[in-house]
Amino acid sequence: MLPNPAVLSIGELNRRARQILESNFPLLWVCGEVSNLTRAASGHVYFSLKDKNAQVRCVMFRSRAQVLPWRLENGQQVEAQVLVSLYEARGDFQLNVEAMRRAGLGQLFEAFARLKARLEQEGLFEPERKRVLPLYPRRIGIVSSPQAAAVRDVLTTLARRAPHIPVVLYPTLVQGELAGAGIAAAIEIANRRQECDVLIVARGGGSIEDLWAFNEEISARAIADSAIPVVSGVGHETDFTIADFAADLRAATPTAAAELVSVGWFAVRRELAALQDGLQTSVRQQLESRMQKVDLLAHRLISPQQRLQQSEQTVQLLFGRMRHAMHDLLRTRGTQLADRRLSLQRNSPKLAVQHGQVQLLAQRLDNAMQQRLQAQRAGCERLGTALSHLNPDATLARGYSIVRDAAGNIVSSSRQLRAGDRIGLRFGEGSARGHIDCTE
Repeated sequence: MLPNPAVLSIGELNRRARQILESNFPLLWVCGEVSNLTRAASGHVYFSLKDKNAQVRCVMFRSRAQVLPWRLENGQQVEAQVLVSLYEARGDFQLNVEAMRRAGLGQLFEAFARLKARLEQEGLFEPERKRVLPLYPRRIGIVSSPQAAAVRDVLTTLARRAPHIPVVLYPTLVQGELAGAGIAAAIEIANRRQECDVLIVARGGGSIEDLWAFNEEISARAIADSAIPVVSGVGHETDFTIADFAADLRAATPTAAAELVSVGWFAVRRELAALQDGLQTSVRQQLESRMQKVDLLAHRLISPQQRLQQSEQTVQLLFGRMRHAMHDLLRTRGTQLADRRLSLQRNSPKLAVQHGQVQLLAQRLDNAMQQRLQAQRAGCERLGTALSHLNPDATLARGYSIVRDAAGNIVSSSRQLRAGDRIGLRFGEGSARGHIDCTE
């Protein structure tokens, strides 16, 4: 009789079985078709992998499922990196999926690495082959599909940074079996036409299969042999293709490619904008300074009306002074004459003779007074004539007019007016209003 062996609980049995499986099977890759796919509320994904001979239950926990770059669906052929395990609670044999890729990607990566190594050994990616992009391209070419979102991104960026530069699209497929040859043909057409200074080969992001046309040898050699500098803007920042290594410059995205080819024009536009701002500031400062100077001169300028008033006042003052002087002179001379007449009457025994002399002197005095009055009158007339010449009404009567702006200020130069300003006109007879069509 053998001693009674230890009795294991079901939980202990499953735990030991799980440990044995996990310790004896390293992390490995398996392939199969996805079936019985379910997504739990926790974010975990449960499914089965099967082939024509068998199937196995799998679980992909939330932390791994979140980084899967595509949506897992039933019927997909996949390659999964798994840990062989056992779900203790139910005793189910299962695979814990750590990573996953679509079936065949391993071969694609190998083909990518082999082609890259061979072309690199040929010197196709040597820095000496790379050409400097033109700083100010006169026309930019795009090799891509007209329906691709990448084309819209490139056109939007170029319209924002260099809107004056024409863009030529060389349409081609960018995905599928014929895409590689199509890309090469589009690049050849661009080189034959010689109408662009730089080419952008563009496509949005995707899986390695989606981008495989840019990993084909025919497209890589067309890019490397192009006489026109080529910028590769394929995929997202983390995507690398053979086209990136063959191109003269690799951009992280199609938008970044558009920024690289327009960097010169964009810098010139910014510099011109800065110069324009400086010029506007300088012109504005000059105008403000000149306007202040005009205001200062306007305060010092005497209008014709004010000058006429001053002349009028001067004439009136002179006329008053002359009239008082004449009265004083006549009174003085009359007094002197009376004194002399009295003296003569007292001292001259020949009154008749003296009386005749007095009459003669009186006549001479009267003549002198008349001549003096005529001279003074002629002077007043000359002053009146000069005054009438200064009268603006006389000037207006000869066909001239006085122009005033909307504020009532006299306009003496067309620089004071702008198109559309309202003006007032005063003529020799009457006045009128109008507006300015243009100034010269």
